Amino acid sequence: MCAVTKPLTILGIETSCDETAAAVLRLEDGRPFVLSDVVLGQAAHHAPYKGVVPEIAARAHVEGLDGTIAAAMRDAGLGFADLDGVAATAGPGLIGGVMVGLLAGKAIALAHEKPLIAVNHLEGHALSPRLAEGGATFPYLLLLVSGGHCQFIAVLGVGEYRRFGSTIDDALGEAFDKLAKLLDLGFPGGPLVEKMAKNGDSTRFSLPRPLMGREGCDFSFAGLKTACAREAAALGVLSDQDKADLCASFQAAVLDVIADRTRNAMAMFDPMWGAKGRLVAAGGVAANKPIRAKLEQLAAGRGYDFIAPPLKWCTDNAAMIALAGAER
Repeated sequence: MCAVTKPLTILGIETSCDETAAAVLRLEDGRPFVLSDVVLGQAAHHAPYKGVVPEIAARAHVEGLDGTIAAAMRDAGLGFADLDGVAATAGPGLIGGVMVGLLAGKAIALAHEKPLIAVNHLEGHALSPRLAEGGATFPYLLLLVSGGHCQFIAVLGVGEYRRFGSTIDDALGEAFDKLAKLLDLGFPGGPLVEKMAKNGDSTRFSLPRPLMGREGCDFSFAGLKTACAREAAALGVLSDQDKADLCASFQAAVLDVIADRTRNAMAMFDPMWGAKGRLVAAGGVAANKPIRAKLEQLAAGRGYDFIAPPLKWCTDNAAMIALAGAER
């Protein structure tokens, strides 16, 4: 006989960067149900600086977190007494922001005599595809691409992870943001680069494809970022079309590198799974539509299923933190 486990209702708190987020999730018979999901963005605070300023982010978390948690509890129609636990991001991330969320979670857990689950932010992203309709069942090959991280991970189960490759310098999301800053597109940069690339000529600039063709599935984006800066400097004053062409050329290089690295990662994952695998994408950069389309194409070509969380759960959110807490 299989043991019947009671449903778990968890409050999740995420404050590792520039999103103040709270969510309530119920895990029942292994299936997650998001009862509420509130994200308070800080883009307006950081836009003048064209990047996230840690001190400003921490202050905004202090000012906004109580209201965000209250809204999540209200939207779920629950009180703190109805919770089975509280999950909060405990790192990695900007230390000031992490401390704000973790201390709030500790206070709620202590006041209402609930367990506190400290969640690794990367584990939240690693499990976020389980929020997708139908979910992602273990094991699966994860491409985690965000502003601070870029790596391939074999996700074998909760707490069971094997890293196949990682960036040896910059994360892909950082490269997108730095290009946006270089071209004065605004903040956040990733979606703006993607938008500009739609109207650009991807063949105009000859940009490098770092590590492409080599063994393994590590990444490197520092050289690509530098090459874009050199092309921009050579042009001097850039027109809108110059910017669009450089964005399109950059994105084309990124797609080539991702395709090459993903093929290698799937070859490493195959012996663990056999004939049928699952390729999963998570993290903020996984919201990029051309990248998602390329990964879906690669998965189909190898007989893999492709799974990605809905776009709202690719970027930092508290639903994934609540799920990681409930799973643990």
